[in-house]
Amino acid sequence: MATTRPAAVDRPPTIHDVAALCGVAASTVSRALSTPGRVNIRTRQRIEAAAAQLNYIPNSQAKALSSGRSGAVAVLVPDITNPFYFDLIRGTQLQLKAVGYTQLLVDTEESDEVEASTMEQLRRSADGIVVAASRLSDEALLAAAAKTPMVTVNRDVPGVPAVLIDTPSATTQALDHLISLGHTDVAYIAGPLTSQSSTRRWTALAEAAEERGVDVRMLGPFAPKTQSGAAAADAAVHRGVTACIAFNDLIAIGMLQRLRERGLRVPEDMSIVGCDDIFGADFCNPPLSTMASPIEQAGRVAVSMLLAQLNPLAGGGTRNRSVMPTHLTVRGSTGPAPVGTARNRTGRSR
Repeated sequence: MATTRPAAVDRPPTIHDVAALCGVAASTVSRALSTPGRVNIRTRQRIEAAAAQLNYIPNSQAKALSSGRSGAVAVLVPDITNPFYFDLIRGTQLQLKAVGYTQLLVDTEESDEVEASTMEQLRRSADGIVVAASRLSDEALLAAAAKTPMVTVNRDVPGVPAVLIDTPSATTQALDHLISLGHTDVAYIAGPLTSQSSTRRWTALAEAAEERGVDVRMLGPFAPKTQSGAAAADAAVHRGVTACIAFNDLIAIGMLQRLRERGLRVPEDMSIVGCDDIFGADFCNPPLSTMASPIEQAGRVAVSMLLAQLNPLAGGGTRNRSVMPTHLTVRGSTGPAPVGTARNRTGRSR
C-alpha cells in the first residue's frame, strides 16, 4: 500500500520515499527516471508525479561532480518565439527534470553559423544536445554528433539519432482534403531552403499530386514568420491558385491577414492550410485548418533517446529513429473551390 514520507523527517527525499508513495519497487523508480522507455507509461507518469510531489532530486545531479559530467542537457531551437517550439521545450524540460538534469535552452536564430558555434561551446558545459530543425549541413551535423551525444528533432541524417514528426503524410492528407472540396490548383508555400522538413513535405506533396492528377506548384521560400504571410498571399493571388498549404501556421496566419486586406475571403476565394496547430490557430478568423502532431511527446522521446546514449549500461537498448504521427485538423479556413476563372477570383483584390 502506498504511503507518504513522514513530514517530521528532516532529510532529503530518497528513491525509497518515491517508491513507497507509488507502491512500486525502488528499482522500478530508478528505471523510470533513468531509462523511461523501459517502464510502462502510466507507471512512469505516476512515478514522475510522485518525484515532483516530494521534490526528489535523482542521484544523477549528485554524481555529476565525480563523473565529470555537467548534469545539463542543451536544447537548441531555431526560433524561440515560434509557438511550435513551446510544447517541444516543455516536453524536454519535464523529461530532463524527472531524471535530475538541467535544461540549457538556446535560440540559434535560424542561423547555421550560430548553431555550429553554439554546439562547439556546449561541448564543455552540456552532457548532450537535443537540436530541433537543425540548419546545419548533413556533414556538419554528423561531425558535431561525433563530438557530443545528440538527438535531432525534425532532421533526418543517417548516423544521428532522430525524432521525426511525420508531416509529409499529413501534407498528403491536406491535399486529399482540398481535392475533395474541388481544388485542382494548389500551391505549397515553402519554408527556408535549409529546412529539411520543408523539402520532405514538398516531395511528398508533389508525388501525391502527380498520382492524383492535380496541379501543385511551389512558391517561396519564405521565412517561417507571420510577416512572411503577406508576400506569400500576394504570390498565391498572382499565380491564381485556389488553395495553399503553408510551411507553418505562422505563415498561414499572415496569409489570412493579407488576404483580408486585399478584400479576398477565406475560404470562399482561397483555402488555406497551415502546419503545427500552434496555440491560437483555432482563434484565427476563420479558424485555421492545420496539421497537428504530438509535439510535447516528441520532446520527451528525444530526451529518452539521448539518455540511452548517456547511460548505455542502464540497458533498454537505443533507438536511432522515432517517427511521431500527424493528422489534419479541419477548421474554417478550407472550403469548396470557388467557381470561375483565376482572373475573376483575383479581380476583387486591391
